[in-house]
Amino acid sequence: MQILIPLWLPIIVATVVVFIASFLAWMVFPHHKKDIKTLPDEKSLTDDLKQLNLTPGTYMWPGCADGNMKSEEFQARYQAGPWGSMNVLPKQPNFGLNLLLVFIFYLIVSVFVGYITFRARPWGSEFSPVFQVAGATGILAYCAGGIPGAIFFGKPARFVLTDFVDNLVYGLLTGLIFAWLWPAATGA
Repeated sequence: MQILIPLWLPIIVATVVVFIASFLAWMVFPHHKKDIKTLPDEKSLTDDLKQLNLTPGTYMWPGCADGNMKSEEFQARYQAGPWGSMNVLPKQPNFGLNLLLVFIFYLIVSVFVGYITFRARPWGSEFSPVFQVAGATGILAYCAGGIPGAIFFGKPARFVLTDFVDNLVYGLLTGLIFAWLWPAATGA
């Protein structure tokens, strides 16, 4: 933990900059506007879902509760479609809490970027070597984690691509900030 003390400034600055970049990506820039569609008859669907009294969780259809994906009944439903997945939340989303949790996630990523970069580059290293390690670590942390779930749960390619581009930018910003604020050899 003591090795992170000289890195408190790049950790905090990277966290805040990525948080602001995330806000800009989702609220200001237009590239996510087509990522999430609205339902043509939302009221009918939500009325039907209320009737089912679903518990919170992730649902996929067609479902295979017994695990027998080779049964004729399941195969018929699978071939006929439609296919999909949906998340049912335990309560109404709390936007403020979600923002706080995302900020904490960015903080944790910055701490790990700082730790990994410290293990690979000594205090006083030049900008470019620090950027290489911190940037690559940031890109890996932000880009890689969500891709298997996006693939498995069928997120549209456009959504995955725009999310990947955002995360690439977050990783590069993180690398730039760590390289810019990397502690000097004499100051550590």
